[in-house]
Amino acid sequence: MSARGLLEHAARRGWTVGVAESLTGGLVTATLVEVPGASGVVRGGVVAYATDLKATLLGVDVGLLAERGAVDPDVATAMAQGARRVTGADVGLATTGVAGPAPQDGRPPGLVYVAVVTPGASVVRRLEVDEDRAGVRATAVDAVLGLAVELVAG
Repeated sequence: MSARGLLEHAARRGWTVGVAESLTGGLVTATLVEVPGASGVVRGGVVAYATDLKATLLGVDVGLLAERGAVDPDVATAMAQGARRVTGADVGLATTGVAGPAPQDGRPPGLVYVAVVTPGASVVRRLEVDEDRAGVRATAVDAVLGLAVELVAG
């Protein structure tokens, strides 16, 4: 329901949505476009799985990535801002984290940050997910869509 709810709330406001994904690898965008009528709201998505692509495609500060790594709340926010900029959308969603099974940049599996940036708000949430790789990714999708519904519904 989160995807449908997001699209309905965004359409009511006349807003569009863009997505930047890392650990979810396109699952957020795919979940959105499964909803009939998504083309009226969804502008597109960027899968920036490799850390360097977060900088080159989304404009995340190289120094921030070098200092903190890709799994960071400020990186998540910058990715969401980049999604807005790159897609020309009103609302930017982003996911970054460690799906596992191994740690990344000293971050444990299951650590995820999701961010949503709208014309009037910017919110990032930290998740600590105790599931397998697929579960971590699915939880990240649900979390970012849920957060987006909260912000877009106002």
